[in-house]
Amino acid sequence: MKQYTSDKEAADALYHVYQELTSEISKVIVGQEEVVRLVLTAVFCQGHCLLVGVPGLAKTLLIQTIASSLDMSFNRVQFTPDLMPSDIVGAETLDKDRNFKFVTGPVFANIVLADEINRTPPKTQAALLEAMQEHAVTVAGRRYELPKPFFVLATQNPIEQEGTYPLPEAQLDRFMFNITLGYPSYASELQIVKNTTGAVVNTLNKILHADDILAFQQLVRRVPVVDNVVEYAVKLVHTTRPDMPMASPQANQYLEWGAGPRASQHLIVGAKCNAILNGKYSPDIEDVQAVALPILRHRIVRNFKAEAEGITVEQIINELL
Repeated sequence: MKQYTSDKEAADALYHVYQELTSEISKVIVGQEEVVRLVLTAVFCQGHCLLVGVPGLAKTLLIQTIASSLDMSFNRVQFTPDLMPSDIVGAETLDKDRNFKFVTGPVFANIVLADEINRTPPKTQAALLEAMQEHAVTVAGRRYELPKPFFVLATQNPIEQEGTYPLPEAQLDRFMFNITLGYPSYASELQIVKNTTGAVVNTLNKILHADDILAFQQLVRRVPVVDNVVEYAVKLVHTTRPDMPMASPQANQYLEWGAGPRASQHLIVGAKCNAILNGKYSPDIEDVQAVALPILRHRIVRNFKAEAEGITVEQIINELL
């Protein structure tokens, strides 16, 4: 891991590393620049991501590609209705000397891909969500620390509701970003088909190591923020809370619940990282706005009136911005 003489030099290094990473990822992933930017922002902010999109939009491939460009351990868990908590966190087993020994589960990795997280019952979802919050798991009364850095990148299919267990709002709050993937453009899909129907297989270079990511995470925390940007972020979150003194007319009319304090924290940390990735040394209000939609999307709950009138969460957030 390289040592930097100042935070300014480290910020420049992170900016250049980000350019390298996006260039490497684009060898495999075509036309999802915004999604890649948000996932990498979450990585540098110590956050977790939920990717929502219909089948075939390369959600799983995207996460595997990002993991391939980072020199860290990676595990994938395919969530199913019969998956048990011990299948994720591990369990105690008897060894040949009849002593109990803890066998770690797939959650003991730097990057964990939770594929179709809404397909497993709440009991198993909760086991993963404890690991996300505590960066540790508890088995048979003993606490086991997870490797650092630790990220959960989960995927969810929004069109099938049969046989699924939607994540409650309180559990969705553990994810820093809720990222929706749309269909690729015509030009992007042409490129995807050309890239994936030939015999050439792209191999990715490892750009960053675990120690580098830990150092950059600390750097993001040290980025200075002026008071008016913090005030803007907190005020934005307060405007989402209906029947409160700072509530906006849209919130009072269309929202059942607003965002909590964790949204304010993520807005500032996300803005800090977004500023560095754009070559700046301190965030401004534009950086807060750049990360606001994926941070607030899963933290505000529409009321019946909004659903009846077809008002989407995205429309409400864009009006608040």
